[in-house]
Amino acid sequence: MGQLAIAFVTMTLGVLACAGYFYGSNALLDSIFPSKNRPAEVIARNLRIVNQVRPWLFLGPALLLLVFYLFYPVVQSAILSFYGRTGEEFVGFANYIWLFQSGEFLESFRNNMLWLIVVPTLSTFFGLIIATMTDRIWWGNIAKSLIFMPMAISFIGASIIWKFIYEYRSGGDEQIGLLNALVVFFGGEPQTWIQIPFWNNFFLMIILVWIQTGFAMVILSAALRGIPDETIEAAVLDGASGLQIFFRIMVPQIWGTIAVVWTTITILVLKVFDIVLAMTNGQWGTQVLANQMFSWLFQGGGDYGRSAVIALVIMALVVPIMVWNIKNANAEMEGR
Repeated sequence: MGQLAIAFVTMTLGVLACAGYFYGSNALLDSIFPSKNRPAEVIARNLRIVNQVRPWLFLGPALLLLVFYLFYPVVQSAILSFYGRTGEEFVGFANYIWLFQSGEFLESFRNNMLWLIVVPTLSTFFGLIIATMTDRIWWGNIAKSLIFMPMAISFIGASIIWKFIYEYRSGGDEQIGLLNALVVFFGGEPQTWIQIPFWNNFFLMIILVWIQTGFAMVILSAALRGIPDETIEAAVLDGASGLQIFFRIMVPQIWGTIAVVWTTITILVLKVFDIVLAMTNGQWGTQVLANQMFSWLFQGGGDYGRSAVIALVIMALVVPIMVWNIKNANAEMEGR
């Protein structure tokens, strides 16, 4: 209850502070540039100035927070990448040389590329298929709600759920993990799934696919409903099959939305951290870049330089995709 009370008070004070700021700043602006009881030319000039200044009153706090929480950390990380473990000794490009010679980094990079190929593709594919199928059944909204539900679960919470699914008991004990229980039921041998080299990465990816399929489904379902009925009816009259309508009529018309969903999930995958930390902590060949950065910074005494270099690599991978995503979304909006 104590945490709930703190959260409630924080939210209340935050909302009141925002309301007070916007009310007070607007009142101050109107008092400096009054638009009443003044000559017509003065009123016109003041209104013009107020209209130019007012948007910045709303944008100002957000821009300051962006500079403080985004721009400053990037600059500081770039500086720290040239320093040693404690962040005090200048080592030049030593951290960058270590980066490309480190087997652990290459493993993390390879695993991240594997996540990039599998998770966005499967999440988008399943989301598109489910969105198409649920629009054709009467209980489709119920199915969508159930599939979207994992989005409300934190990555740590989802990892704990799947940890029970992959759970392994040795010494002949009864298997409480769902997957091993099924394997034993059908006469197989239980496995330590998250310790199997290479394949354990896919078992971790399933968790993120399970979470993100609901996101892809909701966005793509809205895009499918925006397809004009005339194009579907024309295809039916021309004798097109269901698959032809889907792949040649529907998918091309929502291709921009598919690309946005895919790249959005891709950005999330590049920053994946919680699932790996909770499930394996990067052991058994499952290390990824974000978890490696965390390990170098907070474990084993900490190394500011090496963790900063890894952070810059993640940023270098994320930014181009994010820029492309924004441009593609803007182009799609302009096309409409």
